[in-house]
Amino acid sequence: MIKRYPTKKIYVGDVAVGGDAPISVQSMTFSKTRDVEATVEQIRRLHFAGCDIVRVAVPDYEDAYALKEIKKRISLPLVADIHFNYRLALIAAEVVDCIRINPGNIGNKERVKEVVKACKERNIPIRIGVNCGSLEEKFENRYGQSAEGMVESALYNIKYLEDLDFTDIKISMKASDVERTVEAYRKLRPLVEYPFHLGVTEAGTLFHSTIKSSIALGTLLLEGIGDTLRVSITGELEKEIEVGRAILKNSGAAKGGVNIVSCPTCGRLEANLVDMVDRVEKMTKDIKKPLNLSVMGCVVNAIGEAKAADVAIAFGKGSGLIIKKGEVVAKLPEDELFERFMQEVKKEAEKE
Repeated sequence: MIKRYPTKKIYVGDVAVGGDAPISVQSMTFSKTRDVEATVEQIRRLHFAGCDIVRVAVPDYEDAYALKEIKKRISLPLVADIHFNYRLALIAAEVVDCIRINPGNIGNKERVKEVVKACKERNIPIRIGVNCGSLEEKFENRYGQSAEGMVESALYNIKYLEDLDFTDIKISMKASDVERTVEAYRKLRPLVEYPFHLGVTEAGTLFHSTIKSSIALGTLLLEGIGDTLRVSITGELEKEIEVGRAILKNSGAAKGGVNIVSCPTCGRLEANLVDMVDRVEKMTKDIKKPLNLSVMGCVVNAIGEAKAADVAIAFGKGSGLIIKKGEVVAKLPEDELFERFMQEVKKEAEKE
């Protein structure tokens, strides 16, 4: 069992972040926030995909004033992403559940003080978002776009808020590559108690982001680092949630859902394994109970793999076996295997 770093627990709406809370999965809409219908529609899609917290961009006043109507029509906690104009944060703080800012680009301390005051009045947290590509000039000049620069920026901005007696904080430090992202989070983790929002920024398409995020976030989670996360994928809402949940599950940071073991395709295959695995994935995607399922295309590895599976299929020539917890429970013609397999999976999923 992974031992997580102890962190302060904060609340984004009704979702706890940090402490002993489950690691939450976030996403961000790509609609113009002022387009209330489009933004609400995207948030609803994320909700049904299993998103815990959603963020929207607020670059101008029209976007800020749209937040009130959006908040009325959604159930997910809402985070407003603010840069440069502190007045937008003041408007957003009246209705949202969290403000994401970089205090260093909000302006002088009086402006940050106004934002902190607004968040205190509504008891909402602030996320300090440090991005490697947009460090404050003094840190970039000294450290370049490096992990060291990100850590120094984070510490500076944390102190900015702590000096104003504000500690409902979570922190993100994102780079567009794995190495700097991991290094920055590792360096800062022993220095502060605040929860971390993990992510690789500008990670790219589904393929590239999945690879980068799996390596970076998986590495950190295995080290007990991370309290909430976002997998940033260009133009992919539901996939951000799907990949994020998979990273949590396969790193051992979250329990629940189905784990499917299937053999690599080779010349020993006795059935259309690719089609079978695809059908199993689709039919089991909503199961929350932790289950290990095995779908094997021949008998070479089947019995060994099935010993660790709750339910397994092992294909042979025109027929196959259904195996439960290492015991063969049925030998059936190939065209009857899937239906019986799903019956057994359903039984296991419904057990207390």
